[in-house]
Amino acid sequence: MRVMRVLLTGATGMVGEGVLLACLEHPAVSEVLSVSRKSCGRTHPKLKELLAPSFLELTELPKGHDACFYCAGTTSVGKTEAEYTAITYDTVVHFAELCASPQMTFVHISGAGTDGTEKGKVMWARVKGRAENALTRLPFKAAYNFRPGFMKPMPGQRSVNRYYWLVGWLYPLARALGYASTLREVTQAMVNAATNGYEKPVLEIRDINALAAR
Repeated sequence: MRVMRVLLTGATGMVGEGVLLACLEHPAVSEVLSVSRKSCGRTHPKLKELLAPSFLELTELPKGHDACFYCAGTTSVGKTEAEYTAITYDTVVHFAELCASPQMTFVHISGAGTDGTEKGKVMWARVKGRAENALTRLPFKAAYNFRPGFMKPMPGQRSVNRYYWLVGWLYPLARALGYASTLREVTQAMVNAATNGYEKPVLEIRDINALAAR
């Protein structure tokens, strides 16, 4: 089994925290460097932290990592397109440019419904699509855009979105219809993409669940 050192963003959010917990358990991950505005509040022999008030102010990142799992993000609710673009496109691409190298695999958590044409009427979907396309043009070993849907949290998570407590009971149905994954599956698919690759740069929900099972 290939062992990896991983960069992770978003560890204080629901998706990033779930990915962090799963990475800390995963035998293929030897180290996780969490880059975040604030500490995730956890300690573990594998875990290191780099606190950065703004990713856009970063001018360099530590070298020697095999993969970056970019899980930071925000909702578009209440934001203008310019505000959402600053977080979802400008910040993501700036961070990716800092760690881009032929030795690194970049795995970006995007979202189901993202518009890869960048021309649709839904603002958030266009912006995410623009970010996805920009990442695939950077000089990485490989770049993958994950488009998960409904995700079931990892056991022991502290950061769980309010919506999950309201609609979590629908998970079995969403799963049966192919619209859901567990965060453990998402992480396993991310690790598998980083270690063995995948045939497509964009992974929809069914791709994610299938890759997790490999």
